[in-house]
Formats: sequence, structure tokens, C-alpha cells
Amino acid sequence: MNNKHTLLVFFLVTLFCTVVKVNAAEVIHIKHSENDITTRVREAIQNAKDKDIKLVFEKGIYKFLPEYAFSKFSFITNHGNGYKYVGLRFENFNSVEVEGNGSEFIFHGRMAPFQFENCNKVDVKNVVVDWDIPFTFEAEVLSVNKEEKWFDVKPINDGHSWSFKDNEISFPNIDGFSFRELGHSHCFDPKTKSTFYGAYGQHLKPKKVEKLENGIYRIYQSMRHYPPEGAIVASKGGNEFNRYAPAFQTQESKNVTYDNIIVHHALGMAFLFERTEDIKIINSGVYTRDGSNRYISSTADATHFANCKGDILVENCRFEGMLDDGTNVHGTYVTVDTILDEYTVRIKLQHFEQLGFKFADVGDEVWFIQKPSPERGEINEVVRAKFINEKYTELTFKNKLPKTLSKNDVLENKTWNPTFTIRNCRITKHRARNLMIKTPKKIVIENNILSSEMSSIGLRGETFFWYESGAVNEVVIRNNHFIDCAHGGAEHAVLWVSPRLGKGFDKTEIYDRNIIFEDNIIETFQNRIVWADRLEGLVFKGNTIKQVDAFKSKFPNAHMFDFKNCKDVVIENNVYKGDIKKFIKADESSKKSLKIKRNKGIKFK
Repeated sequence: MNNKHTLLVFFLVTLFCTVVKVNAAEVIHIKHSENDITTRVREAIQNAKDKDIKLVFEKGIYKFLPEYAFSKFSFITNHGNGYKYVGLRFENFNSVEVEGNGSEFIFHGRMAPFQFENCNKVDVKNVVVDWDIPFTFEAEVLSVNKEEKWFDVKPINDGHSWSFKDNEISFPNIDGFSFRELGHSHCFDPKTKSTFYGAYGQHLKPKKVEKLENGIYRIYQSMRHYPPEGAIVASKGGNEFNRYAPAFQTQESKNVTYDNIIVHHALGMAFLFERTEDIKIINSGVYTRDGSNRYISSTADATHFANCKGDILVENCRFEGMLDDGTNVHGTYVTVDTILDEYTVRIKLQHFEQLGFKFADVGDEVWFIQKPSPERGEINEVVRAKFINEKYTELTFKNKLPKTLSKNDVLENKTWNPTFTIRNCRITKHRARNLMIKTPKKIVIENNILSSEMSSIGLRGETFFWYESGAVNEVVIRNNHFIDCAHGGAEHAVLWVSPRLGKGFDKTEIYDRNIIFEDNIIETFQNRIVWADRLEGLVFKGNTIKQVDAFKSKFPNAHMFDFKNCKDVVIENNVYKGDIKKFIKADESSKKSLKIKRNKGIKFK
């Protein structure tokens, strides 16, 4: 390179990236450009000389393209593993701060916007994340013929990318990637942009698609539940590829704060945390742009916390349009594959989206759970962890293994469980549950506005399918406003406590404990408020339940309260206004300690 070229490169770097030291951190100023910013940001991070770094973006709209992005093979829990093109990756920093100054980061194609790994402090502020073209297909349902097994749709074109060829619809057809089937789909109401009343989730893989006149397409598929006429059916593609990466992935880090972050679209979850300690998501949101024709924000959960610890706070946030839960907090169950000696066991990850996840490391304490009891048993400390491959790990413990430990018994990490607080949030207009929470430490859910397609609050540890651990021990649910919850086609409740345990486990033994549900307002057209199995210690008090006529109840014979295998349930000082006739159902074991007192409008026969 001659001197002229050297001077030109120096001038360009100086023009677009200014590096200074402030308060012991290396501060890099990113000046706005209309062109792809990916290379400049990647090099700024990679060339940082300090382990304390701060990126400051001049306010503007920035384009991130995958062609020159950093690429890394990534294990991402509840997503598809593989090589990911990353917009901003931070690894092994002492502290990272990103100040967006209200900038919009617009991504194109298959990209993972942010990855943080092994960072001791993370602060990201004032950033909007979106895609130029969403990885979704949306269409208005015009007519349905169940007898002939077809339904007609008119696709939404503006801002979307899709094509029709050889009797099939593909999308988004970007940079050589396409979904060859509509895949996981859900129906939304165009008047409210909420999930459609009475609708079910679908997997659309049509036998054929026929092009009609006036931009209408006829989809031929035999289905148990057809989408309702007038709905917007929104699809995110086949299961193998439709969870590419979260917008923000944070692994093995601590002291993380996301403040004033808005995610309008994500190719998976919006915020994902794995083995991360002390987390705040505040003043933030996951939702489509107001006034846009998009119905899907993140294609999976808005927030997801897997085997985290310390304190988690989600506050003053708005979550809408996701194709899964508002939040999911859980640990991970693994099964015993082989007992290698008195101290060592080979464990196995069970769900295909867990592969590569670090279940435990040296110093972690682990519970042994031995069938048939789901109760947490002996505690032992890991002194050696040997990663075999993405499915198997060998763990050596400080003390001898339980003598009765058997193949297919279950292990749960005791160390990596958080306290969790969510307050002053609005979670509506999305598929699945508002909150799915599984941790043995304290859970506080307060002052939120919640409206759900399935149960609003789900407490469901499971040693089956997802293998998500976390039988609860202390839950406070207070001063929330529940509106039209469980408005989808399947039967759910406002509060749903229902462990799902695999073969060999006792299906009657207590699993979850100690829930206080107090001073909430529930506006509902459905009957079910609490539906609980294997729960000990529920206090349901001071709540106001108002029956509304927003929709017709789909399950008029269901009871307001339904208890099975429960103990020490108290229902007191509540007020019900409406004409439901079936209030409380309890099996014999639940009746023994059930207390009902000083309620208005609630009767127990």
C-alpha cells in the first residue's frame, strides 16, 4: 500500500470512528452513514485496545447487512444452532456500553443483531431494532370451505417479500433463503391487531396453492381448525429454520441493563439470556411499529431467561405481537444417561433446541431428582465438567452419587436460579402466555396490564418435551389488571398451575408451592380463573372479578376455580360480579384443606 492509500484509510477511519478515553473506558464514536455500517462497527469492536468499551452512535438510521458481518457458530438455546451473521458481537469484555441516542438499527436478511458473551457489565441504551423486510408472510382470510378443505387468502404485499411458483408460496426469498412452507401460523384480528378470538395455532403445509383472480390464492389443506374468515393469518415458516437468532443474545455475563430498547422485529426471541447474572430490562418494548401493516414482532418470546441467577427486573415495558410468551423464566432438566463411577455421571440434554447448552460448570450445586418423586433430593457440587458434544456432558461431583440413582433420573441446577420481578408492564396481542415462570426463588408480578391468548400466568415445570425446570416456592401476584385472558380456541385460565412430568413420576405429589394472588382486577368472559394441579399453599384474596361480554364463553361448563391434588388453598374476601353458576371444583384431596370465606358472589356447594 503506498502513502496516498495509507493516508486515505487513516482519513476514512478518522472520519467515521473517533476513539477517545473517558472514565477509563475506550469510547468509540460512530458517525452516521447511509451505507452498510456492518464492517465499520465490526472493526471498531475487534480493534478495541481496552477491555472497557463504549460505542456511541450519532443519531440516525443504520443499515446492517450480512455479507461482511462477523460469523460464528452459535449454540442458542430455544433456537436453531449454526453459523450466525452477527451485527454487533462483544466477547470477553470487562464492560460494554452502547449508546444509540435513539438510532434505528435496520437489519437485512438472516442476521443476529447483538451477541454478548462473558462480559462483566453490559449497558445498552436508546436503540430501535427492526428489519427492512420481515421474515413473515401475512394474508387476509376471505373465505373458508371446510368440506372441500380449502381457504382463500389475499396476501399483504406492501413491505413484505414472497413469491408463488409451482403451486406453492415461498417467502421471504432474501439472499437465497426461502421458507418452502408457510409453517407455524397464527390468526390476528385486523381491527385490534390482537390474536383472533377462538383461533388455534396452525402448521400450514398446503397440499397445493392455486392462484385465482384479483390477487387471491386458494390454499388446499386438510385441517382440524381452519382460520376464521376476516382474520389475518400470519406465518413464520417451518420449524427447522424459523428461530434463527434473538435480537439480543446474552450468555455467561453479569450486570446487564437494557434501557429504552425497542424491538420491532426479530428472527426468534427479542431478548434471550443464558447463564447470566443480574439483569434489567426497563422502559423497553417488543412490538410492531404503530400504524404498520405488520402483525408479528418477535417470532418467538419477547423475553426468555434460561438458567440465570441473581435478580431479574422487567419494568415499564410493552410487549405485543410476539408468536410466543411475553416472558419465560426457567432452569433446565437433564437426564442421567450413564453412571460412570461413584462420583461421575454422563448427562443428556433432551430437547433439540437445548443442544449445546451448558447445564452446569465447576462450582455449581445440583439437585438429584429420583423417580417416582419429583421432589428435589440430594445436593452435590460439581468439581469437573467435561463437554463431550452438544448432547452429552460428563459431570464429576465432590461427594458420591446417590446409591439409588438410575438411568433416566433427572438433575436440576440449584445454583442458576433467579429472583424475578415484573412490574408496570403491558403484555397483550400475542400468542401463548403472558408469563411462563419457573424458578424456586421469589417471583413478584405486580401492576401489569395482561391480556392473553392462552393462560395469562403459567407455572409449569416439566420433565417432558421442553425439560424446563423450576418448581416454584414463593410467588406474589398483586395489583394486576387481567383483560379477556384465555381468548384463544384451547381451554386455559388466568392462573394455570400444571406440572408436566414424564413416565415414572408420581402424578399426585405436590410440585409447586406458596402463591399469593391478591388485589387484582380480572375482566373476563371466560369461566376459568385458577386451574391448579399439585399445588400447596394458594391464597386468593381481595380480588375483583368482573364478567364482561367482549366474547361468548367457549367453555361455559368450566368452573371458576378448579383444584386437583392440591393442599392449603384459601379463597377469601373476593368479589365476583356476573352470572357464572359454576364456581369451585375440587377433588377429595383438595377439599380436605380448602378454606372459602367472606367472598361476595362466589359460592361453594
